[in-house]
Amino acid sequence: MGEIRKTENYFSTFQTSDERQKWIIVGFDPGLTVGIAIMDLSGDIISIKSCKEMSKGEIIKHIISHGKAILIATDVYPPPKMVKKLASSLNSKIYSPSKLLSVSSKIELVESYIKEIKTSKYPENAHERDSLAAAIKTYKNYQNKLEQIEKRTESLDLSAEEVDEIKAVVIRGRPITSAINDSLRLEENSQDELESQIEEIEQNIEQVDKEKIEKTARKLKQKIKSQKKQIKSLKNKNRLLKKEVNKQKADISKLKEKIDKLHYDYYRDILREKEISSKLALIEALQEKYSHEKALREKLEENLQSIKKIRVMELSKKGIPVKIIDSFTREGIRTACEYWKIKKGDVVLLSSTEGGGSQTASLIIEIGVKAVIAADKMSHQAGEEFEKNMVPLLDLNGIKLQIIDEFAVIEEDVLKREIEKWRKNVEARRKKEEENKLLNVIDEYRAQRRRG
Repeated sequence: MGEIRKTENYFSTFQTSDERQKWIIVGFDPGLTVGIAIMDLSGDIISIKSCKEMSKGEIIKHIISHGKAILIATDVYPPPKMVKKLASSLNSKIYSPSKLLSVSSKIELVESYIKEIKTSKYPENAHERDSLAAAIKTYKNYQNKLEQIEKRTESLDLSAEEVDEIKAVVIRGRPITSAINDSLRLEENSQDELESQIEEIEQNIEQVDKEKIEKTARKLKQKIKSQKKQIKSLKNKNRLLKKEVNKQKADISKLKEKIDKLHYDYYRDILREKEISSKLALIEALQEKYSHEKALREKLEENLQSIKKIRVMELSKKGIPVKIIDSFTREGIRTACEYWKIKKGDVVLLSSTEGGGSQTASLIIEIGVKAVIAADKMSHQAGEEFEKNMVPLLDLNGIKLQIIDEFAVIEEDVLKREIEKWRKNVEARRKKEEENKLLNVIDEYRAQRRRG
């Protein structure tokens, strides 16, 4: 698309009726999603469109399918770079407001204008609204001049296309009177030239004689010969122009292929980045899982070593391992059982008896442990449950334990002595309770005899 062409003759825009195309005002909102609004020079809305990732070629194609752009309008100041490029490509003037339009003013401008002209065309999103607001604002700026042209040409024998051309010339800077006169002069000159040719032919007919006919024939032959040369020259020029057109078409085709390739590369890069991000996320997840599995494996290895030590100790009979339960709760007992593989005949240490009752005591009793060592004072209900089921409950303060890694060790003799001591205490307490019960029965019997 080249630079804007400069000319001193304002009426270089005038064309024959076969070549004429309607002049239009284009409101343009650039961005990832572009908005395009098209109006004619009578203020009618021709088209409103928005499209995501629309190329410059597609934008230009859409615009020229509706007419020739005399003005490219924007709703911001200064005009964006994309607006300037588009105006340059279409050889159009740029119109932008002196200050930024607020969203509320654009909404009010669009809605009031649509009501004014009673059109069914309405913007469907913010991009279409902004482009239409820019087009309306531009039309309003030229409206008085354009309406003056329509009034002043009503009485003249001018077609709608010719009036449209006058409007375009005035928008480019020509005074209204001068533009109308130039348009009329073009028509008058064409008419005068035709009448002059007719008069010349009539005069030639009146003065015709044989010599003049021969002379005229010679002139006509020379003229024909000259015209043939001119035709040949024009044909050569036409052939060169066709070659140039074909070359331009080939260049356009190459540019289009290049644009398509750029679009393809762009989307391919986006997909590649998404794929890389996805793989990085997967790698991070796998690394996190690996770290977790590694930590778990190390913990299991430590546990296995501890269990091996316990097993060796159990076989050696040198000491009895004490498996530790950190929390006297259902979850704490379950975790310790899984970790230490607590089984029937084991000795366990309750690091904390807080929160434990008869039900949690029952869970340990059901395992069939040999003895329970408590690190602190246990609840009365839990102690009763152990005593009722004859599971020895030993106090840590009176026992010497040796801590090895994550478990403890008690000497076999010490354990036997402490269990025996606990059983004797329980039996003595039970005997005492039975004696007290018997004495109570005797006292009750004596009291009944006295009352009788």
